Amino acid sequence: MARLARLSVPGCLHHVSQRGNNGQPVFRSDVDYALFLSLLREHAQKFKVAVHAFLLMPDHFQLLLTPSAEGALSSMMQAIGRTYVRVYNNSYGRSGTLWEGRYRSTVLQPETHLLPTMVRMDAYPALVGLGDEASPYPWSSQAHYLGFANISWLTSHPTVWALGNTPFAREARYAELSQSAVSTSQGLDLMDTAKHGWAVGDQEFVASLQKKTDRRLQKLSPGRPTKLTPKALQ
Repeated sequence: MARLARLSVPGCLHHVSQRGNNGQPVFRSDVDYALFLSLLREHAQKFKVAVHAFLLMPDHFQLLLTPSAEGALSSMMQAIGRTYVRVYNNSYGRSGTLWEGRYRSTVLQPETHLLPTMVRMDAYPALVGLGDEASPYPWSSQAHYLGFANISWLTSHPTVWALGNTPFAREARYAELSQSAVSTSQGLDLMDTAKHGWAVGDQEFVASLQKKTDRRLQKLSPGRPTKLTPKALQ
């Protein structure tokens, strides 16, 4: 069966992730993390991709993005990857692939999935023993949304703006949501969903999204497809 193309729809919220090959680290030092974020900032601006949130872990990264045009997301990711892998390999005297295949991408319904995804990304480092819940993980966007830092190149999604009428109100509400973050073993496994590229949202959202792309957006039901009769087509 042919591999589906990556899901990318201009103007829609995307969850993007990529892991190290065979679980190997892709970030070994603060210099690596800082380089990746610098490249993300540079190429997001170049290709007009709004970055809403990020999480960089030793063996993978996750991003929440909205590309403005067809091909913007893939162009941005390719540009970041080319430079980052070259510098990383030179720094550690290695060669060959760094990533576990191509990056993964899926489209999320922002009204229902943006904030839960953000707080789950924020909670993940503490859940796996990196950092603690008392202070923001340094290589994520959590500190920005809690008001501890100002990352000027991040773009707050309209769903975040709707949390309150002032920065303080939005930060306080986001902190409340963070306290109720679910564990990675509960709810939707976004890493697996992104792996297959299925759209995430209610039926109305998926139907509306399907009008914007020819790519299949949901997993096929098991068994043989239902044969439509002339009556069913009316």
